[in-house]
Order: sequence, then structure tokens, then C-alpha cells
Amino acid sequence: MSTQRSGVGFAATDRFVAEVAAATANPAALKPGYVLVGDEIFLYERCRRAVLQAFVPEELRDFCLSEMDLAQNSIFEILDRARTPSLMAPFQVVFVRNLKQLYTRGAKKDEFAEIDRYFRSPNPQALILFIADHLRIPADPRRMDMDDKNKFERLRETLGDHCSIVELARVDDTDAMRWVASTAQEQATRMDPDAARELVDALGSDMMLIASELEKLLLYTYGRGRITLGDVETMVLSAKQRSLYELTDAISSKDRPRALALLHGLLNSSEAGEEAAIGHLYMLARTFRQMLVILEKNVRDSRAIWQALWQGFRMPPFAADDLIRQARRYKSRRDLTRALRLIARADLELRSSPPDKRLVLERLIYDLASEPRPYAPAYASPQLTFEG
Repeated sequence: MSTQRSGVGFAATDRFVAEVAAATANPAALKPGYVLVGDEIFLYERCRRAVLQAFVPEELRDFCLSEMDLAQNSIFEILDRARTPSLMAPFQVVFVRNLKQLYTRGAKKDEFAEIDRYFRSPNPQALILFIADHLRIPADPRRMDMDDKNKFERLRETLGDHCSIVELARVDDTDAMRWVASTAQEQATRMDPDAARELVDALGSDMMLIASELEKLLLYTYGRGRITLGDVETMVLSAKQRSLYELTDAISSKDRPRALALLHGLLNSSEAGEEAAIGHLYMLARTFRQMLVILEKNVRDSRAIWQALWQGFRMPPFAADDLIRQARRYKSRRDLTRALRLIARADLELRSSPPDKRLVLERLIYDLASEPRPYAPAYASPQLTFEG
């Protein structure tokens, strides 16, 4: 792909990818540690692919790649892993998730002292990548949420002297359209401006979805050399995407039979079948988070929804009225946060390689489409009953 992209997120990613590529010939060009900050998954995946391509040969993957989580491993374990040379591979890459665990309550003086100790004399044959995807960096960083801004500053103060900070900011509409046009051009295909606009608008500037749908459009128009507005309307706003909103409609209506039938339809229509389960959960979680914002901000019509939902977090225009109606079926914030907890639990279960992914999804949809159990008061005591 071309590296001629504008925007904070693309610019930071391009610099990182170029630095990684240069390090394959000159290892001194690489920093011993990087912090990938932001929840833009598309840009994170681009950074990750660059690192794997440069330093993780497929045949040595088990020996030189470590995926660690600060919710499960201490920073002491992680740094010991980075310090210890591998007998089977010349270079080690360590991805560290859940960086927010370092910034929970408590001074964490020992942890930060250990980080300082490691980076004063790092292993030159190791690369540590901390993932701070708990922070959201908008396309315009000046509009960053104050809480995220404070967390970001704290992160800079503690890791900025040792690691290079890569800001994975959200992609705005203009940059998304530019990426679509240039990526299509690289495949000898012209993307009509109104087609690019419709693709970006329809998918709410979600770059993961945009990239996936653009790939399908390129295949659909292969040999023609042009993607038109009609192609986007035919391929992108198709049954698959509409089925997701039909599913959340059935869930919010507490119509379990219809919800389960729609789930089976989604799974059967997907080329990946139940292997696409994580993707379905991602979209469900996103939709329920949108409904939570709609409910909290008391959005009543589609004209107000674009002020309530920020760029990169919007739904396709055709779904706006449906989603407002669905959100208003929930009586309180508690009901929607319950749904998000159920989805998070199912996501954890799916990532633990269960024997039957379809069963995990069926149970989730059954629970989501059921009325929540009444909350018993904490002071309630069991009552004795006598039956004849």
C-alpha cells in the first residue's frame, strides 16, 4: 500500500512502519520499546503486520513471538522474558496487552523502577510493544476526552523517556476517503468520489469495515477498472449488514426465536461460518455501545444522532432510526451495560478456544433476548414457606 496518507493516525503509523522496515537492514534504527496508543484497530493491525513481517519468520514464530498480558503476567515476568535470549531465534518480539494495569490504584514504584532498569540496558535482540488500546485518540487530538488526555500524559511521563510513542488516532472521513481512493488506484481501479463518500458514510468511518468491504468491491469490479456508487449500494448495504440490525431489533424486542433464527442466518451466510464469531461479537458490542450513548444523551431523531455519536463511531445512515427505536426499548443504562457484560463474557469464552463456538453465540443471544432477572435487595433474607 502507498504511504502517502495524511492525518495524525496514518502519519504516525507510516513513520513506525518505515522505522521497522529500516531496522531490518540497520538494527540501530529500532527503539527497544514502543507504545501503541489508541483504539484504532485498523492502524494497530498495520503496525503489527509490519513487525511480524520484519522480525517473526513463520517457521520461528513459536520461538521468537510472545503475546503477554499485564492482567495475567507481572511486568517483572515480561521484562525477564525480554532479557532472556532465545536459543532458537536470533530476535524476540514481545507484545504486551492491558497496559492500563500499570496505572491502576497504587504507586507501582517497584514496577516502574524495573521498567527503568530494563530500558537503561535493554536486550538489543528484543523488541517490546506495549498496547494502550484503552485510550481513544480522536482524529483531531485537541478534542481528546479530558480523562483520556490525563491518562495519556501519565503514560508519557512514565514510558516516554524509554519508548517511542505511536499515536493510533481515529481516521476522519476525509482521510478515510483518501485511503479508499488511493488503495483502489493501487489495484488499477478508479473509485468514483461519490462511491468513496458513500462507502465511508455507510460504515461510519470504521476503517476495519471499510477495508474489508473495499476488498470485496475490488473483487466484484475486477477487470472493469472502476467502482461506482451503484457498486457500493449493491455490495455494501447488503443483507449481511442489515441482518445485524435485524438481530439487535429481535434482541431488544425480547423475541428469542427470531433472534436465534437471525443468528443462524448470519452464521450460515458467512463464508467463515462460526469462525467469524469474534467479528459478530465485535459488531454486537459496537451496536450496543451506540445504543448506550443514544439512551444516555436522550437522542430522539436521526438529525441529533450525528452530534451524539462521534466520527468513527457512527452507524450507516439507513440504520439510524432503527437503532434509536431499539435503544429506547431499554428502560435504563443498567440494562444496556448488562448486555455489554454478557458480550464481553462471550468474547472471553470464544478466545479460550471452546469446543463449540456456535453454542457460545446461541447462549449469548438467548441471554440478551431474555428479560434480566430482578435485582434482589442486598438486605433481603430468605423466607420460610410451608406448603401442604
